[in-house]
Amino acid sequence: MPGNEPVLTAAQMRAVEQVLIAQGVSVDELMRRAGEGAAEWVWRMAAGGPVTVLCGPGNNGGDGYVIAQTLCARGLSVRVIAPMEPTTDAARNARARWTGDVMTDADGAGGRVLVDCLFGSGLSRPLLPEHASLVAELAARHQRIVAVDLPSGVATDDGALLGDVARCDLTLALGAWKPAHFLMPALSVVGTAKLVTIGALPDEFGALFVKSAPRLSVPERGAHKYSRGFMGIVGGEMAGAAQLASKAAVYSGAGYVKLFADEAPPNAPSALVIESGDLAQALGDKRLSALLIGPGLGRSDAARDKLAITLEANVATVIDADALHLLDDDLLEGIDATRLLITPHEGELNSLCETFGIAEETKRGKAEYLAARTGMTVLAKGPDTLLATPDAPTMFFPPAATWLASAGTGDVLSGIVASRLSTGKNSLDAASEAIWLHAEAARVAGPALIADDLAAAVPKAYARLL
Repeated sequence: MPGNEPVLTAAQMRAVEQVLIAQGVSVDELMRRAGEGAAEWVWRMAAGGPVTVLCGPGNNGGDGYVIAQTLCARGLSVRVIAPMEPTTDAARNARARWTGDVMTDADGAGGRVLVDCLFGSGLSRPLLPEHASLVAELAARHQRIVAVDLPSGVATDDGALLGDVARCDLTLALGAWKPAHFLMPALSVVGTAKLVTIGALPDEFGALFVKSAPRLSVPERGAHKYSRGFMGIVGGEMAGAAQLASKAAVYSGAGYVKLFADEAPPNAPSALVIESGDLAQALGDKRLSALLIGPGLGRSDAARDKLAITLEANVATVIDADALHLLDDDLLEGIDATRLLITPHEGELNSLCETFGIAEETKRGKAEYLAARTGMTVLAKGPDTLLATPDAPTMFFPPAATWLASAGTGDVLSGIVASRLSTGKNSLDAASEAIWLHAEAARVAGPALIADDLAAAVPKAYARLL
């Protein structure tokens, strides 16, 4: 992705289209741009084979007629199926320009690619049974499925599946990305997602965006270990998690990483400094620029005491794993929560919302309300990672490798986040750089990775993002 790109809800996308229309771009012209842009991707996937375009009654169906006509003009065999008549002027105009026949059912249809233009953005209820059956039958008869804007049956704004949805190979976002392109469970059916532009978008609708890859940097000449960042990790009851976080941290940019623990974890990196003794005294070191607490901490009273001491150190802090289950209003009282960055997975996010009295149902809503309620930056990790803060737009991220679903990879991520935070980055930049670095390390390590391999792959991943 060339840069940070807006993510628009269904209502915002309609508002954008109205602005473009007010500027003199007709609905028919917008449909032409969308359809021809989408047809280019379908052309590549079809590789000369036959294509079936399933058209709905609205403008998404109109896009389908444009796609069909464009592909037919290029010499492909194209079949159009439309179980309903067009209901908008632009869709009727697009159908009138289609020079082929229009079928109403799947009789005899099959081929290389099925293009789903039945319903795109804005759907709020399940497909009618006859339409769901039609999509399923056509999906079974084609080698590949391309969804235009969104697969039929996906809710635009929260990524919910409104029934059984055919798993697509490619989804073409029209005009702008939508939240469903980055949120589960929709993420499990969209396949590869590509953006089809329809013109320059007005700036005022960019409340959300997808974060592009960062450009990391090397230390400036004259830098030393403390100027690069002095990071501390608070150990606990389980040494392995702290070891993974520590290994990732020493590779992720910090100049000096210290683990506060009673003993060194097995196979700890030689560059990792171990310090035991009084934690409050150790965290009083004014050179510390960031802390991490949670991996392997435990959930005992002693662990809670460690968390309280860490929060009182008044240092930028990443809170993960066990520490998230200990966090509450009592511990945050009198603490500047804006310097805290939490990294919950879905279960931990749900637990935090229960603790802080947040009743939101969607992942995005939970993360945003938790950030607003507490003042913390929330990195809600998982197959659909997003980043929320009280005073900045929510960030989405391209999906990372599925093989990150492995024990300990979250500990690696927290170590990377804290390391980037120690270099002087603000919470948003540190977290977004860490998400990309973590994803790139997964690509380097490969699909058979364990968390140890992921941490070891961070240096190569860092080099790729320079």
